[in-house]
Amino acid sequence: MRDRYHTIILVPHSRAKLRKWQVTPRQLRLALAAAAVVTLGAGIACWFALASAVDQSEVARLKRENQALRQLNQTFEGGLEKLQKQLSTYEDRTRKLAIVAGIETEGTPPSAGIGGALAGSQDPVEAHLQSLEARSLEVGENLIQLENRFEERSRIVSSTPTIAPVKGIYTSGFGLRRDPVNGRPEFHPGLDIAAPAGYPVRASADGVVLRAGLNGGLGRSAALSHGFGYGTVYGHMSRLAVQPGQRIHRGDVLGYVGNTGHATGYHLHYEVHVDGKAVDPVRFILEHPEP
Repeated sequence: MRDRYHTIILVPHSRAKLRKWQVTPRQLRLALAAAAVVTLGAGIACWFALASAVDQSEVARLKRENQALRQLNQTFEGGLEKLQKQLSTYEDRTRKLAIVAGIETEGTPPSAGIGGALAGSQDPVEAHLQSLEARSLEVGENLIQLENRFEERSRIVSSTPTIAPVKGIYTSGFGLRRDPVNGRPEFHPGLDIAAPAGYPVRASADGVVLRAGLNGGLGRSAALSHGFGYGTVYGHMSRLAVQPGQRIHRGDVLGYVGNTGHATGYHLHYEVHVDGKAVDPVRFILEHPEP
């Protein structure tokens, strides 16, 4: 059987010669197949080129994220180390304050830190954070104890007589003496401080006025209770500036120097009592207030 042909005619333009090609069906099929292969290859090449570009972009993005995470991790580790150093400093200061407050002794070792978890059982960073949290809670509890102790110490200090109630000359001390009026020996339970008439008499510590008024040989006098076993008495004043039940702070004016009661001149009779027993007031005078 005679082969069948297909004729392909190319017309370039109106004046050019026609060009003809005769191709068999097999040749046409091979040409179409070749074109399909070329087209498929070009498509695959384009796909790989696009995929490669996407992969490179993804890799670049992942690198940037990894770098950012690495920097964040370094910052976190640096901050964690700084926090640990600060916490150690606070622990040391708290321990020293506790020694001053009498809660610990110098030989007491600091609290031991919490150890990390077993390998593979817990994230080391999480274990470290839990350790820091536990230590910070312990420091907080210690600070609360210190605050309570220092508040108590502050109240004790405020309630302890520490200043002379009036600026003047000590004319008669604590103990046995000869009575300036009748000349007989007697026990003098306080300190006499000579001062000009009208000088203000000030409280030597915080407290509450128990009595204020005329009191026999002490004349116009005031008695204060300071708490913690302390009490004071101020006698021979010309005028009182307080009344019973009044809350008093160290340095507040109680009255004014006079010579009322059993007195031979202008002065203040000053007593200090500890647990109800009179003691030498000079032991408690640390400074003199301005008149």
